[in-house]
Amino acid sequence: MERNQNLKKNAQSLRKNQTKEESLLWYQFLRRYPCQFRRQYVIGNYIVDFYCHRAKLVVELDGSQHYDPEGINRDAERTQYLESLGIMVLRFSNLDVLQLFRSVCEMIDNVVKERTAV
Repeated sequence: MERNQNLKKNAQSLRKNQTKEESLLWYQFLRRYPCQFRRQYVIGNYIVDFYCHRAKLVVELDGSQHYDPEGINRDAERTQYLESLGIMVLRFSNLDVLQLFRSVCEMIDNVVKERTAV
């Protein structure tokens, strides 16, 4: 898998300045999840919020900028690229993470289990 090394510094900065929703999902669920997730991980020319290599799964948390026409188009291109690599993309709004946290975690858990079942 190609990784744009120029994005590495941006990814480090995003890890240090994560949103409260990213922080909640990371510290309350993904950090200790049995399959390792990485935060702000570079894949190709994109930085994804969370990535599990074993499940080939990206978890994206979307703020308001993802819902304008330009954001929707950018996200569609990004998803198409990731899916071309065999990576599944799960998207949740920041509101989902804050109001439906347990459901978000259950959905991630179910998808990881499905994609890693032998």
